[in-house]
Amino acid sequence: MSNSNRKSLMTTGTMTRIAILAAAASILFLIEIPIVAFYKLDLSNIPVLLGAFSMGTVPGLIILGLKSAIGLLHSSSAGVGELADFIMGAALLIPASLIYHRNKTRKNALIGMAAGTVCTAIVGVLVNKWIMLPFYMGAFHMDIEGILAYAKVSGVDSEWKLLLMVTGPFNLLKGIVLSIVTGLIYKPLSPILHGKRR
Repeated sequence: MSNSNRKSLMTTGTMTRIAILAAAASILFLIEIPIVAFYKLDLSNIPVLLGAFSMGTVPGLIILGLKSAIGLLHSSSAGVGELADFIMGAALLIPASLIYHRNKTRKNALIGMAAGTVCTAIVGVLVNKWIMLPFYMGAFHMDIEGILAYAKVSGVDSEWKLLLMVTGPFNLLKGIVLSIVTGLIYKPLSPILHGKRR
């Protein structure tokens, strides 16, 4: 990172916007909408995407990290859920931000968010396979059959069916919702997000 980039990252205005967006993300993290099985939709990565688009990938990751750190204060999963959320959020944020900042157009923003949505769906399957499901099976002393019985999804009778028929589509839906909302509100909020006075 160049000296000029370090300076721009460390300005008071930039740090203030990072803090405000992290606080907004943390509040939204508490609001969950049940969708299917034990998967719930939250909109906490909208401020993360807004920050990444307006300030860059690194500030976006800082906002995401702060959201996850604040989430530890009320974690019901010993931080495992927050870790998984950070990994999946980064999978959405990084492609979206890098593609958008290559050429800041609405088209590139949409392409970036589409790429990020696909990445987060794939990463979500892997994170659930290797982090979330093992954690919940250990924490609640359940095998995969117990998890499937708890999920109560018709036709889902194996771990991979759960991952590919429920987890993957859920994270695709989540990415699409986040992308639509971010796309709708980014331009109206752009002057504030860039620290410009109207």
